[in-house]
Amino acid sequence: MNQERILLSHGSGGKLGYQLIHEIFLKAFYNEFLSPLNDQAIFNLPTSRLAFTTDSYVVNPIFFPGGDIGKLSVCGTVNDLAVGGAEPLYLSASFIIEEGILIEELRMIVDSMAQTANHAKVKIITGDTKVVERGKGDKLFINTSGIGIVKDGIHLSPLLIKPGDAILVSGHLGDHGIAIMCHREGIQMETPVQSDCAALHELVQDVISRSNGIRAMRDPTRGGLATTLNELAASSGYGMIIKEEDIPVKEEVKGACEILGFDPLYLANEGKLIAIVSKDSAGTVLEVMRKNPLGRDASLIGTVVDEPRGKVLLETSIGNRRILDMLSGEQLPRIC
Repeated sequence: MNQERILLSHGSGGKLGYQLIHEIFLKAFYNEFLSPLNDQAIFNLPTSRLAFTTDSYVVNPIFFPGGDIGKLSVCGTVNDLAVGGAEPLYLSASFIIEEGILIEELRMIVDSMAQTANHAKVKIITGDTKVVERGKGDKLFINTSGIGIVKDGIHLSPLLIKPGDAILVSGHLGDHGIAIMCHREGIQMETPVQSDCAALHELVQDVISRSNGIRAMRDPTRGGLATTLNELAASSGYGMIIKEEDIPVKEEVKGACEILGFDPLYLANEGKLIAIVSKDSAGTVLEVMRKNPLGRDASLIGTVVDEPRGKVLLETSIGNRRILDMLSGEQLPRIC
């Protein structure tokens, strides 16, 4: 393409739009479903249960330590399918592009999406592009939807959670939130923090294939661990007690939180999962997680209890307990 920046005419449906689709999107995402460039993708699926999800990504900045908006959009959608026990198969990707963004930046993001999708063994099979006037879109917004297969015998739901179940996390919390904040504000850390942005489907499949004691899984993105556990407690009708000293948080993340006034338990994560598992399965699930690079720092952090129903309690390092409420307001906007 001869242009350096996106023009409004790239979204007009004419020659420039045709070139944009063929030279950037189709080139990166090429597969037999997408290549006809129909208004839909037609494909066969095995006879089974389907999982379907959709999400939109407006992260600022669009490039950050450990990832970019393209990688984030693929990982986020793959993870939403995976924590439901699904094997991700197909994604759609729609782009709202602001006039004036460098075409090279767009190309880098699309290539990052393609690499992430290839690594996750999913195909981007349909999509859309729109261009908005300069100042109306903050460079780039991406919407992705995903479809996956849930194999027979896999049933994950908060409704399956029971008192006595163990609460596990797959690794250190808060990395993504601090990476975005520090990069956004130009804060220099002695030990830089990278986003944990990663696709978790293989970790989930490892766990599911080794244990039938998995009750429910979630990825603690916006609102972090505390908000996600509150959602699970409310859905299950039971309480949860987690131990502060067992929650894995990197020292550099703790330090940044102290400086910035954040609580790491409410910070977004983009490559971690919470698993609620039967007490008898906890040891096996931890062992399996820790054998996977994305779960090597997994930890058992708490227990499901009868009371207080629908509440999450944090047991501090000195033995006190306090209610860990759902996030109120917006701790850190434009995080994903």
